[in-house]
Parts: sequence; C-alpha cells; structure tokens
Amino acid sequence: MKEELVQVTKRGLFVPTADLYIDPWRPVERAVITHAHADHARGGSGRYLSSESGAGVLRTRLGSTAPIDTVAWGEEIRVGSARLSLHPAGHILGSAQVRIEVEGEVWVVSGDYKLEDDPTCEAFEPVPCHTFISECTFGLPVYRWPDPATVFSGILQWWADNARRGRTSVLFGYSLGKAQRLLAGIHLKLTESAAEAPGPILVHGAVHRLLPPFHDAGVPLPHVLRANRESARAAQGRALVVAPPSAGGTPWIRTFGEVSTAFASGWMRIRGTRRRRGGDRGFVLSDHVDWPGLLTAIRATGAERVGLTHGTTGPAVRFLKEGGWDAWSVPTRFEGEDGSEAPDAGEDGEDRDGDGEDGS
Repeated sequence: MKEELVQVTKRGLFVPTADLYIDPWRPVERAVITHAHADHARGGSGRYLSSESGAGVLRTRLGSTAPIDTVAWGEEIRVGSARLSLHPAGHILGSAQVRIEVEGEVWVVSGDYKLEDDPTCEAFEPVPCHTFISECTFGLPVYRWPDPATVFSGILQWWADNARRGRTSVLFGYSLGKAQRLLAGIHLKLTESAAEAPGPILVHGAVHRLLPPFHDAGVPLPHVLRANRESARAAQGRALVVAPPSAGGTPWIRTFGEVSTAFASGWMRIRGTRRRRGGDRGFVLSDHVDWPGLLTAIRATGAERVGLTHGTTGPAVRFLKEGGWDAWSVPTRFEGEDGSEAPDAGEDGEDRDGDGEDGS
C-alpha cells in the first residue's frame, strides 16, 4: 500500500517524505506552523517554518529567540522528496494552509480557516489538491454565520445603549485574531458612518501586546488605550473594553464599575451556549468556517479525499461520504469550543497562554 503523504502520530501530523510535522502537539526537530494560536503553535521545537506575515505574532507567542524561518505566499521549497508551499487561510493574520506535493500527488492541510472578508488577514485561497485535511470546528448545518457588517452594527448599537445608561461595555473575544478583528470592524463601521464613538476603546493587556504585528502589517485599527486602573476609572460608563474570555469573572472587571458583558464567537449561534457563558449579549462572529463555507471550500479544492479534524467530524464525514467523497475523521489532541486538550491527550498539555484560545 502506498504511504500516506501526511500521517497522524503521537506528536501530531507528520510528513515522512520531508521529515517534518505540521502544528505538532509536542516539541519536534522541524515544525511547519499554520498560525500562532496556542493549539497550533507549541514551544520547544528545533526550528519553525511560518508564512512571512505570520512570523510577527508567532514570535510574540514563542519568544524573541525562537528559530523561525519564513516563506512568501506560494513560494515553493523542497524538503526531502517533498515540495512544500504555504497559502492564505483567512483565519487570522498570516494563517496558512500547507501544500505538500510528492511525485505529482498533492495534499493540503488547511489549519483553521474562514471564507469571510476580514481586514486583519489575507483572504482564504482555494488550493487544488487530491486530498484535503480540513478543520471542522463548526461541522453542523446549524452553524451559519450572519453578515459581519450586521454584527458590527449590532455591537456599536449595544455600546451606545450601554453608554447612555452609564455602563461600561466589556466585549470578550480571543486575544489573537478575534480581538483585532473586532477592533478593525468597529473602526470600519465608525469610519463609514462618520459617527462619533460613544467613548474610548480600552483593551486588556493580553490584547495590547499582540497589536504591534497588526500595526506592522498595515491593518487599520482604531486608537486604543491599555486597560488599567487609571484608564478604567476615567472611562467608566462610556468605554468599550475588548478582553479575552479568561478575564471574565476576575477582580479586573470590577475596575470598570457597572458593566454590560458580551461574547463574540461562533458558539453564540446556540442559545444554550450564550446562557452558559453568562454574558448579557452574544454576537455571532467566528474566525472559523461555517457549514456552508466548509462545503464550499471542500468543493473548491477539487479533492476526492477529505479528512476532517478539530470539531464535530462524525456528521460531516457521513454527509461527505453520501456525497461521493472518500472522507474520514483525523484525530486531534485539541477538541471543544476552546481548543482544550482531548481526554486522551496525555500529560504534557501545558501552556494555553491563559486564554484557552483557538480563535472561535
């Protein structure tokens, strides 16, 4: 039997013809990183390969001394007997799909991706292949995203209503990717309408430290202040505060006085999830592909074989098989809404960067 180009091992997805791993779960000698979220970018490996535009956030996450090599979009490199290239995934800044070709056979590993326009990252690029390994975080028909412009209008209205009532608006979104998308979307809406913001925008320290790579990439973001005791008190009752979900329920929140809280996530599509999160509002905004987008992306690759990973894979696999694809589930250490370790993940699942984030 012919050897698979990409194999699942105890350390993650392995490309034997290139002797490297894609988003390894444990330290390895050579790692290709699709993007800098903590469930894809783990510290301790010998060398890392990243897209040029993704290197800034990856270095912020892994440290200034991390040995990171970069390639431009579509630039083909030869590693062993494989030809590799990276292509935009549209998930967060610099997020990549990995194309592997050996003797004319092509596999693509998607990493996380979405099809919606997003000013904070490069747009998803369909890559023709024979086998497509796709994320399936929201792999059920119920997950269908509303127009982002409508979502951002709703956020602005919620902020304005809170400001009139003297409440600080605290909007929870993962610190890398989601937070910057929220800031950019709000900035664009205010610019388009030539409207005055109801108050200043403050950001949690976890968000603030990740802003420089986005500024360096020319992403249009509004003026923000780091949320501290002084800025929180000065802006009480008027501010919009963007913070990671891990900040909810902490003493930090109390510095803003009376607050209204909201979550921005694809999981807000389900009312039960909104109730469990305990926020006043839920805005449906995801950096992952929804159900219609998943099917669109798969069809666009022309792939005959589809492996689905990270999410509700069973129903989607059955759907694809009924449609004529050779489909199967690809095991992962990270499952659930926050990319947390699967029950059998083993004992070295450290370092979630405080957010438990996967950009959902």
